[in-house]
Amino acid sequence: MASINPYLNFRGTTEEAFNFYKSVFGGEFITIQRFNDIPEAKETPEEDKNKIMHISLPIGGGNVLMGSDTTGDDRLVEGNNFHISINADSEGETARIFNALAEGGKVTMPLAVMFWGAYFGMLTDRFGIQWMVNYDTRQENNG
Repeated sequence: MASINPYLNFRGTTEEAFNFYKSVFGGEFITIQRFNDIPEAKETPEEDKNKIMHISLPIGGGNVLMGSDTTGDDRLVEGNNFHISINADSEGETARIFNALAEGGKVTMPLAVMFWGAYFGMLTDRFGIQWMVNYDTRQENNG
């Protein structure tokens, strides 16, 4: 079956962002490659050589969050046309993840029990990435 793994781009803050995500979700990086590591490194501008070309962090069962820095004149358009949705295993885990991601960011919908049977909240983290954090409270009644 196909899988979907979010791929994020940043303006030189990928390493900082992914160290932050690692502190929230745990785990170890699968890959960290810098522009200095590629075969064309001698053609890479000096100010871009230490930037992240590719990084990947496993999150949960089989999910991978990936990213890279933009370089040189690459254009990065920040938009509000997506959220990364995290489904937690408990209300406690939901609150922990939500509060950690919200540190230095902006809560757009505080965590609350929703009419559709979920403990849910939305935020934009300090790197401009939008998150929805969810726990299906109906799981407790089916256990």
